[in-house]
Amino acid sequence: MKDLIVFCADVGSVRSGNFGWACSVRAGAIEDRDTSSPAELAGAVAERLLEHRPVALGFECPLFVPVPQSDRELGAARGGEGNRAWSAGAGTGALATGLVQAAWVLDAIRQRCSDTRLHLVWEAFARARSGLLIWEAFVSAGAKGLSHVDDAMIAVEAFKRTLPDPAAASTITAERPLSLAGVAAIWSGWLDDPLAVRTPPLVIRA
Repeated sequence: MKDLIVFCADVGSVRSGNFGWACSVRAGAIEDRDTSSPAELAGAVAERLLEHRPVALGFECPLFVPVPQSDRELGAARGGEGNRAWSAGAGTGALATGLVQAAWVLDAIRQRCSDTRLHLVWEAFARARSGLLIWEAFVSAGAKGLSHVDDAMIAVEAFKRTLPDPAAASTITAERPLSLAGVAAIWSGWLDDPLAVRTPPLVIRA
């Protein structure tokens, strides 16, 4: 998918300037970056979609969580997370902040691109070669940069390195996943299929 444009937002307090995003359109080039504005991110994504370019939009926060059969396993890490569990302090903070910001950004994009199709699954997105794909960025520990924009740039580059098959690089799993990406997509009006709340997006780990 040579015309794919990859965006990523590193979530955080907008008021405190802790929200950053980056966009890469070709190898080695970061086209856009911003440090504090979800509205600017939504506008940039919408602009590319209106140009009929396929867009992969990531958020650096947990976008699905496990709801295991056993009550004793509630809150356990997802498969592949290691010691960076979604349920630890940093993960839960990013989850709460990111869920609200992802929903807001998706709503703002849809207001300008209501005819665009949103995807949670890479294979369907790759077949369509169009629309908006939502993915989860996982940037932690030694992979992190010095700022939120750095982390967004690192995530974008990590996604690009997985092409042409990001699905093969998505190794974080969950039993009976509750998809926060699906919840945000339904809330913002992109999807109406209840199965979306059980459909986890890609996770690309830097």
